[in-house]
Amino acid sequence: MNPSFDVKLTRRDLLITGAVSTAGAASASLPSTAQAMAAPAAPEKISKQRVAFEVNGKPVTLEVDTRTTLLDALREHLKLTGTKKGCDHGQCGACTALVDGRRINTCLSFAVMHEGSKVTTIEGLGQPGNLHPMQAAFVKHDGYQCGYCTPGQICSAVAVLDEIKQGVPSHVTGDLEARPKFTVDEVRERMSGNICRCGAYSNIVEAMSDVAGERA
Repeated sequence: MNPSFDVKLTRRDLLITGAVSTAGAASASLPSTAQAMAAPAAPEKISKQRVAFEVNGKPVTLEVDTRTTLLDALREHLKLTGTKKGCDHGQCGACTALVDGRRINTCLSFAVMHEGSKVTTIEGLGQPGNLHPMQAAFVKHDGYQCGYCTPGQICSAVAVLDEIKQGVPSHVTGDLEARPKFTVDEVRERMSGNICRCGAYSNIVEAMSDVAGERA
């Protein structure tokens, strides 16, 4: 049986025809540019909460996004920029502050978790003319170089001496039933969460030894 018509397509013609058909089908299934631009974006839902705590001996009340870290509350809302934002992942210790007497990485803790807490930052430890003994020892022994990690280092150092004084053991404490002693190993272990990229570790140990009243 002979066909009633004869279609002759080259390979090139066939490829062009297929590409045009595919593009046409795709464009038909998509909204027009005008429609896409006219569609409003869904508004971001922000949940805010009021939190009241004590910062450096003064009562503070903030209304913050519930996702706000304690670090950002201190720096951005209260303008206490002594507490530094380093890695923002809890790995460098630059953001260390004291909360209810214990040191924490403020970048890993939400502000709203600290209702009623007592927060002490480097500004609350001491000021020029009235330095905390640990601050004065860091200056005396040059326990810093660039100084970026120093606020966190000092807050941790204060907490470490309190831990040893209270008899809290560490990973390197030999006898868990005996009160730990102030040693270089104890200091290095307990301060290991605070990174000093300038390498002032030996001077930091000297400063802590001075405050502890012992030779390491």
